[in-house]
Amino acid sequence: MLASLGRLIWVPIAFIIAAAGTVFFLVMIAQERVVEAMAGRGPDSASLGAVIDLMRQGQVLLSAMTVVPALLVVIVGEVARIRSMLYYVVGGGLAFVAVPVMARYGQAAAGASLSSMLPPTLVWQVFATAGFLGGWVYWMLAGRKA
Repeated sequence: MLASLGRLIWVPIAFIIAAAGTVFFLVMIAQERVVEAMAGRGPDSASLGAVIDLMRQGQVLLSAMTVVPALLVVIVGEVARIRSMLYYVVGGGLAFVAVPVMARYGQAAAGASLSSMLPPTLVWQVFATAGFLGGWVYWMLAGRKA
């Protein structure tokens, strides 16, 4: 009984810590890419507009809607008692890759094509890496004892 109560307290705390680590990583990488694009260096020097577009949609990125995929990964992992690091790392990456798609979801209603809704490859890579980090942090804190 006491172990279950402790688990109910620790899982949300571990989730918040993992989410904070993911956001920190995302902000640091995004800031680096913005500086490179503004200076005209790096592989994305021509896509400053794409970076600015992503920054405009920051309110969607910070909304509660973007937590839902990661929360589903955690809930399924806890209910099914999955202790695999691979599950949490890959699940975190896939959950966080869904964020840019959800950020551009409103454009679909305006009649935008599917190819214009998909973010650039760099965005996918950065979000997946941030999600991998978040999944690994959650696994280290709570997932391995699910």
